[in-house]
Amino acid sequence: MKTKSKESVKYDIVSLGEVMLRLDPQNDRIRTARSFRAWEGGGEYNVARGLKKCFGLRAGLVSAFAKNEVGYLLEDFIMQGGVNMDFVKWVKADGAGRNVRNGLNFTERGFGIRGALGCSDRGHSAASQLKAGDIDWEELFGKQGVRWFHTGGIFAALSETTGEVVLEAAKVAKKYGTIVSYDLNYRPSLWADIGGQKRAVEINSEIAKYVDVMIGNEEDFTACLGLEVEGLDENISDINVEAFKKMINNAVAKYPNFKATATTLRKVRSASVNDWSAICWCDGQFYESKKRDGLEIFDRVGGGDSFASGFIYGMMELDSPKLAVEYGAAHGALAMTTPGDTSTARLEEVRKLAETNAGARVVR
Repeated sequence: MKTKSKESVKYDIVSLGEVMLRLDPQNDRIRTARSFRAWEGGGEYNVARGLKKCFGLRAGLVSAFAKNEVGYLLEDFIMQGGVNMDFVKWVKADGAGRNVRNGLNFTERGFGIRGALGCSDRGHSAASQLKAGDIDWEELFGKQGVRWFHTGGIFAALSETTGEVVLEAAKVAKKYGTIVSYDLNYRPSLWADIGGQKRAVEINSEIAKYVDVMIGNEEDFTACLGLEVEGLDENISDINVEAFKKMINNAVAKYPNFKATATTLRKVRSASVNDWSAICWCDGQFYESKKRDGLEIFDRVGGGDSFASGFIYGMMELDSPKLAVEYGAAHGALAMTTPGDTSTARLEEVRKLAETNAGARVVR
């Protein structure tokens, strides 16, 4: 999988998606908290930020914010992460959020038998109101240049128009030889009011025609692309790997444009302890990462996004599916040891975990 040369483009990676203000009650429950720590986060954005902060690549964001103090706070977070905002659309705020606002995401960490809990408040957000024609994709992909474009099913599900924005972007990206990756990230609650799973299959099946690297677990592939394979366990915390491989083979047969697919493999023992690994398909072969049984989780939100950024780094910079899945699994694991949606890992830490059997002894 060859990308454009670094010298020929402005961006290594650009992500399209909504960024919300995450309000974290830390050790409390949302319902009982009296103070919250603020973060930024969004499934597609987290990937670009990880590729910038951990892996040192030039990253950009395509999104939209309401022009008010919350929007400026999000901007400040994103600037700290080093992600370029030249293609973020700023929308005049109406003062009350009746017509446009910035989304909020309340997320509490799970512990033991109590799973993590998220409560989004994102209706009428500026990003959800993006529509085809709002972004100058010819300028981004044709003139400035991008090696890799990433987006996903969360953004596509935000409204009746955002799926069309994804399609528009993917078509122009392909026109100019940019690699396109897509994380299916199926969220039933987001699709419920805009046509449900039927609409999810319709829009994602069309988007899939322009995707080079498809990311998602077995629920994502069945719910978003309508693929069914006997033997898949309904409990996604106990995945049947062989059945999943069959489904990927079916997906590749249906979408011969797929150059690679990838997913994390997670068995949830408790909110605090997971068995963790990953698998990818590329060029007719499957590659599995090292298994980390009994991985202790501090904050699981963003683990899948950090897997995606590590995997993309391995494919783009190391040109190795085997290393890509190892770097993705290592980066995702490290991200879940710290609070917040985004990774605080360094490349040296990821490399050490991915390429050796390094333990957690103190580093002095």
